[in-house]
Amino acid sequence: MRTFSDLIVCEHCDSVYRRRPLMPGEVARCDRCAAILYRARRLDVDGWLALTLAAAIVFVIANVFPVIHISLSGLHNEATLWESAIVLAHGPITLIAVPFALSIIGIPFVQISLLVWVLLHARAGRRAPGFAGTMRLLAALRPWSMVEVCLLGILVAVIKLSHLVQVTPGAGLWATAGLVALIPLIANQDLNRLWELTELTESRPPLQTDP
Repeated sequence: MRTFSDLIVCEHCDSVYRRRPLMPGEVARCDRCAAILYRARRLDVDGWLALTLAAAIVFVIANVFPVIHISLSGLHNEATLWESAIVLAHGPITLIAVPFALSIIGIPFVQISLLVWVLLHARAGRRAPGFAGTMRLLAALRPWSMVEVCLLGILVAVIKLSHLVQVTPGAGLWATAGLVALIPLIANQDLNRLWELTELTESRPPLQTDP
């Protein structure tokens, strides 16, 4: 299948544009719907992969270690993100447990995993198996990761509980704050760069050796 790396299609209204170089900090927008088409390149593949691996480590910490520690009259309790989702599933607002778990655990996990997959192959100069489907899924998942909403909810809960019990932030809370910074940074990069990079590499003719 032939691709046109110098063209870009608006994801919202399907308008087609020809790419042009951007200065650092510039953003290309669609003339018809004002949606963002692409941004100036901020990271190379190695930097992008490094940040994605850092996000993977922070994600594990955020889901394994407690978010908050609660103490009252010698009694102690703590909760992780997974435990919070389980508590919601057994409470009066059970239906919220599923979107809660998906938006703060499931979708970030899929985003990070897919980015590591395609970036490792791109760094080696080739397209990962299932590349096209992975690119579409990454683009579709962008609006659904809501770690920042979870962090805001945790902070509100900590402030309210602090008047009644002793509340101490856990490692999971700091890791969640790190994800709030890292997820948008790695997920909002221009995915078309990966199409261009791997296309150029794959179309390069093999080296000729003398017999």
